[in-house]
Amino acid sequence: MDKFYDISAPVGRFLLTVIFIYSGLGKVSGYAATQGYMEMMGVPGFILPVVIILEVLGGIAILVGFKARAIAFLMAGFSILSALIFHPFGDPEQQNDFLKNLAMAGGFLMIVAHGPGPLSFDNRNK
Repeated sequence: MDKFYDISAPVGRFLLTVIFIYSGLGKVSGYAATQGYMEMMGVPGFILPVVIILEVLGGIAILVGFKARAIAFLMAGFSILSALIFHPFGDPEQQNDFLKNLAMAGGFLMIVAHGPGPLSFDNRNK
């Protein structure tokens, strides 16, 4: 591959996942508030540990390119579900967040389609 691709793939993975890692860690420190917000939006609060694990460990896995296609597929679904549940498009104050989540899902689907790139655990032997 060319040098631009070699660098853009890991940088792109970093830019795509930093928000999930940061947000997941923030949910740990604000656990009760996050759980209450989820329940207010109709989502059972007991699934918060799953959300935290997906955001933090899934984000780290994509960042380093480990099982990237499968985890990116899960992260795309999570991004779309989050958009639909927490950022209703009809609410003018939520439209940008809704579209941001769809854009992140698109980035993850690009990883599903093209893989994590050459500088990744998935491609360490190539």
